[in-house]
Amino acid sequence: MTVALGHHHLNVTSVDAHAAFWVDALGGTRGRASAPAADLVTFPNVTVALTRQRPTGGTIGSTVNHVSFETPDIRAAVDRLKAAGFPMVTRAQLPADYDVSDDLGQRGGGDIVAFVLGPDETKVELLENRAAPALRMHHIHFAAPDVQAMQAWYVSTFGAVPGPRAGFAAADLAGVNLTFSEASGPVVGTRGRVVDHIGFEVPDLGRFGRDLAARGVTLDSTQASVPDCSTVAFLTDPWGTYIELTERVGAIG
Repeated sequence: MTVALGHHHLNVTSVDAHAAFWVDALGGTRGRASAPAADLVTFPNVTVALTRQRPTGGTIGSTVNHVSFETPDIRAAVDRLKAAGFPMVTRAQLPADYDVSDDLGQRGGGDIVAFVLGPDETKVELLENRAAPALRMHHIHFAAPDVQAMQAWYVSTFGAVPGPRAGFAAADLAGVNLTFSEASGPVVGTRGRVVDHIGFEVPDLGRFGRDLAARGVTLDSTQASVPDCSTVAFLTDPWGTYIELTERVGAIG
């Protein structure tokens, strides 16, 4: 059963401030969902949903340390973010063996990366891929208390395909890479934080829920119908990452 990336749902102090970040600086397209009420920002392979609710903290310190987007022109993307006043934190967020110049980091001829803090301390990584047609989602980077156990849970639960990524333990789902790094200190779950939950889409949520139950994975909520979707449900991974499961009509095969 194919599981695919769907969305990230954020708690935000100011929708307009986040729109300036996700739309004006990063190039997403703004929209609106009526039920549940949320402002939406769409990118080619992910939707960012914004709910006005003051978050309990940023991404750093939670199990989802940051989300990462690839861009065909990282220099231009960083320059737009800086011109808009968003702080670049590339040097502070990279190990000492990375060379960092003018907010771009690289190690040993590898990928060129940059880090920015968006509103409400939303940490976002940019990764250059000149072949990318536009800025698009690349990976979710987890701060893992137990890297091997977390990787194994996402492989077992969602059918993610395990394998390394740039020296990290990782696993692939349709539309997104999941990357796991050892947490540098204690971490908390995502619920209530700026990235409140991550969303995956499944083609048959009823069957998927039964399969989870057979493996001893319990959903936090029963399946419910909402407009524009057939059913949604929630679960929490063993480390506190809040996850929404959505079955969208015709979304994935």
